[in-house]
Amino acid sequence: MSAADEILDIVDENDVVIGQSPRGEAYARGLRHRCVFIQARDARGRLFVHRRTPTKLVFPSLYDMFVGGVVGAGESYDSAALREAEEELGVCGLPGPVPLFKFLYDNGSGQTWWSAVYEVRCELPVDPQTEEVAWHDFLTEEEVERRLTDWTWVPDGLAAYERLKDYRATGTD
Repeated sequence: MSAADEILDIVDENDVVIGQSPRGEAYARGLRHRCVFIQARDARGRLFVHRRTPTKLVFPSLYDMFVGGVVGAGESYDSAALREAEEELGVCGLPGPVPLFKFLYDNGSGQTWWSAVYEVRCELPVDPQTEEVAWHDFLTEEEVERRLTDWTWVPDGLAAYERLKDYRATGTD
């Protein structure tokens, strides 16, 4: 099954399931669905950063400071967070990502999804999925901040990153 054929739950503005749709159709029609964002840190506390492959359905070849993706139909946010983190990092036996907060991403141009933000410590050697990750490294927060204006980042990841910084500074998203 291709990524475009994966079935997603379609949700309303309150994150209540109102239907289902193939992923490609959900993207094409701007149907609100669910996603997870997991900030992965190595044993030294550095952030996993990667550039998406050019074959991705959304935001191809852009940089991201999160691993993650869509929540499948009937799947919980927590299950999706662990699945996506293990898949994208290329590891098995990762501890369960810790949920931090949720927010509604909406770029005003038909891309909208409920976004659950998590964090996880990955002390295992990573071997990222070549279908998802074109380049990767672990960077310090300072290195990420310096690159925010130099690299082209996924817009939903930037929104999650800004909210995460606020969350850590104030305890609220």
